[in-house]
Amino acid sequence: MTNSPALDGLVPDTLVPVTHRIFLTDFDLPVDIGFHEFEVGNPQRLLVSVEVWVDDDAFASEDSADAAWNYDFLRTEIRRMTEGRRFNLQETLVREIYALIGARAGVKALRISARKPDVYPDCAGVGVEIASF
Repeated sequence: MTNSPALDGLVPDTLVPVTHRIFLTDFDLPVDIGFHEFEVGNPQRLLVSVEVWVDDDAFASEDSADAAWNYDFLRTEIRRMTEGRRFNLQETLVREIYALIGARAGVKALRISARKPDVYPDCAGVGVEIASF
């Protein structure tokens, strides 16, 4: 194992990171969602995306799992939230995911979106998004 040379001090102040973003894109879930009669009880594919901007302290500054923001939390909790439950609206699910993640320490900004990719053959998806900005 070779050590990398120290590069501290080489990045100019104008390039110091201003934001730190963690994301989960198009998490593919079967969700019992929709208010139409044909949708009730028939899970549909839902693609959920999460973007979390965290403060500097919440963004790993060392190469250690203990220092990292836990991506598994996003997948596990979103899956837990949708399994065995039905939603009439994507808006309801997105609001609940937003509240769950927004309550975590270090979160500075947040964007959550969900889309149904299989509703219309001529569209990539129909969905909703909420964000803190």
